[in-house]
Amino acid sequence: MDRVSNLPDELLCHILSFFSTKEAALTTVLSKRWRNLFVSGSNLDIDDSEFLHPEEGKRERGRILDSFMEFVDRVLALQLISTINKVSLKCRTGVDANRVDHWIYNALARGVTDLDLCIVFGSSRYWLYPRGFESRKLVKLKIGSGIDLGWFEFCAGYKLKMLLPACPALEELEMYDVKGLDSNETVSSASLKNLIIKSSLVSSGSFSFDTPRLVYLGYSDFIPADYPLANLQNLSEARINISLTDDQVERARFPNEYNDEYDDAVRLVNMAKLMSGIRNVQTLCFNSTTLEVLSLCCESMPVFNNLKVLVFYSGQSRWQAVPVLLKNCPHLETLCITGLLHVVTETCGDVCDCIPREDKGRSITSCQVKRIEIEGFIGTMRETTMISHFLEYFPCLEELLITVEGNCPRQFDVPEATDFRAQMLELYYKSLSCNVKLHGCESLLRKLTAQ
Repeated sequence: MDRVSNLPDELLCHILSFFSTKEAALTTVLSKRWRNLFVSGSNLDIDDSEFLHPEEGKRERGRILDSFMEFVDRVLALQLISTINKVSLKCRTGVDANRVDHWIYNALARGVTDLDLCIVFGSSRYWLYPRGFESRKLVKLKIGSGIDLGWFEFCAGYKLKMLLPACPALEELEMYDVKGLDSNETVSSASLKNLIIKSSLVSSGSFSFDTPRLVYLGYSDFIPADYPLANLQNLSEARINISLTDDQVERARFPNEYNDEYDDAVRLVNMAKLMSGIRNVQTLCFNSTTLEVLSLCCESMPVFNNLKVLVFYSGQSRWQAVPVLLKNCPHLETLCITGLLHVVTETCGDVCDCIPREDKGRSITSCQVKRIEIEGFIGTMRETTMISHFLEYFPCLEELLITVEGNCPRQFDVPEATDFRAQMLELYYKSLSCNVKLHGCESLLRKLTAQ
């Protein structure tokens, strides 16, 4: 019995929406009903790699490429409905730019709300002109590699000040492979709620943010010259990943050895402006390089009164900013650290126990953290010492989650596992004495305590 055919058209159309356009088109050979269902769909997922790959050299066969473009033209022409919900368009070298223009304009004219673009023309760029994004219904826009809007890999003359006003309903904007920002740009929108920017090259320009309704910010960039404006008052979650050149890393670690008026030194200190702009967040995540930059902003670090979750990747960075962050997060509940090993300096403060000091633990005895998550644990003495320090001095700590690195010893009857076994047992008994629940390594602990 053909149970699928007994399903209502609405449900079948919903099922087809999870297929790529090519896969959905194949169902039209089943019957006239499936042909009607296909052209009634509200989502389009067009990827030329499905047509031109994986057969090697297929892309260079002009007839195949022409067939792909004709297929897209036919699909758009056959669509029975006047509106489209979601369009994903991924095209590589060889597709005619004028055809791409037509496809995008067709989708926008029919009220598409979710548009995902990734268009690569080899060494050249696809120019997206202003009318390409004029839409009062577009809610989500994702722009990938290969598109030129003036400063990404996407060209001069079309900037954010033109893009955002043309999309007054836009709530989600994702921009990837941003390259060569040669002037200051302001992301200004009263409607944006989610924003992702990922830059891939050092630039002379800076981003400003005037987005009072923004809830989520994912921002990856080389350290810019400045943050002239950071209006992010409603932000709930921020993921900040700053990159530095090797020379900038040296300036961050040894600022006294360089001229304070040098451009890089100013760039590093200006990071405090962005931190002030995101001070209302509840969840804050950043990479090890951002932690390095924040070491120069300790005196101007804002208070994060709403912050509940702090996540950072250590990656052999300096921890000078960590004591200040913990002190300035009075309501912090969860602390997540990937990689405890870091550069030991006098400026680590008393968060770690790397350097003996009389006032050790003082800055964390007032911290309200209830849960600590440690990822990438490899069982070294330094790591165990630091975790024991956390167990002893975080007064409100209730749970400790340790994720053991995959290359840690799993067989405990070999000589190289002796130290690891000792470290794990020490942490286990320490957690018991501090009345802290230890999670993440239960199976290892069962084996150890059974021996």
